[in-house]
Amino acid sequence: MRRIALVTLVVDDYDEAIRFYTQALGFRLVEDTPRPDGSRWVVVEPGAEGRSTALLLARAKGDAQRGRVGDQTGGRVGFFLHTDDFAREHARMLAAGVTFLEEPRHEPYGSVAVFQDLYGNRWDLLQPAD
Repeated sequence: MRRIALVTLVVDDYDEAIRFYTQALGFRLVEDTPRPDGSRWVVVEPGAEGRSTALLLARAKGDAQRGRVGDQTGGRVGFFLHTDDFAREHARMLAAGVTFLEEPRHEPYGSVAVFQDLYGNRWDLLQPAD
């Protein structure tokens, strides 16, 4: 079996990113390990361990990487968070202060709304149609 295990997300600060992804989005902190160079290996995951693609939260180094924080996909939706209960997850995220960029809509492929993370990256919250 093959799968994409990790996707790197460039962030400004490890701790604020961990707070956002674990508290506002409900992800699980899988690992937070200091590295000899002063960086950290920080992994968060939306679902049960090993069952979903995880995010490697990587602190930006240098101007080029800092310029990508919040705009890793040129303003397009770049991340897709699937749920089995859109209404519950949408309400929970709103209560946690997540910024949605549109009202929920119901498309042939499912219920969806675009939100942004703490840096401005665009995500779809999506409950796929059966």
